[in-house]
Amino acid sequence: MGNATVRLLAKAGCRTHVLDIQHTADGAFQSCDVRDYQQVRQCVQNVVEKEGRIDLLFFAAGVHLFADIEATSIDEFERVLSVNLKGPFYALKEVLPIMRKQRYGNVVLMGSDQVFIGKGCSTAYGMSKAALGQLTKSTAIDYAPHNVRINCICPGTIDTPMLTPSVERFHQTSGIPIEEIYDMLRKGQPIQRLGTPEEIGRAVMFLLSDDCPFMTGALLSADGGYTCQ
Repeated sequence: MGNATVRLLAKAGCRTHVLDIQHTADGAFQSCDVRDYQQVRQCVQNVVEKEGRIDLLFFAAGVHLFADIEATSIDEFERVLSVNLKGPFYALKEVLPIMRKQRYGNVVLMGSDQVFIGKGCSTAYGMSKAALGQLTKSTAIDYAPHNVRINCICPGTIDTPMLTPSVERFHQTSGIPIEEIYDMLRKGQPIQRLGTPEEIGRAVMFLLSDDCPFMTGALLSADGGYTCQ
């Protein structure tokens, strides 16, 4: 989803900078582990030194974990919260002062349908995404007077590489064939299919654009109707 959004931003004429642990998307790349505040801080400073400003931020880094609380190790718990919650906090802490001084900026955080609902065997992941919804709302209130908008995209089940390990783990615990699991996932959506990264990218582009200047603190569902049920 991050890669798809980077491509769309570049196509729209944006100068894109990708902060990631590996070079998987187009744009000026910097190696960055979002769990490390000092790395995030240095990478943001590098962007400002090159560009002089930061207008848009899409925080897409995330990890999933299919496990109930007993099956979640402490190391797994720390990893999920560090990437999914500490990472965006670190990025916001560094980027928002820049946007505040500019008196302009649009931010999109990567939520989930689990901002709204609970799912089984998703303790740590669901916790991190629910907290991200509150981070979106409270930060949007604080920075609205500075012409900085913060919104949250909330995807449902999207066909990305991150889905594969969760499906495999479910297969191992349940014994259900992998293709049957994917079929269950597709049929579980009112739209009867999984979402694509490009579809989420287009929704993110809308939130990052000036086409929705009255939207801030919004938790925008892009889940094929799943949370309508």
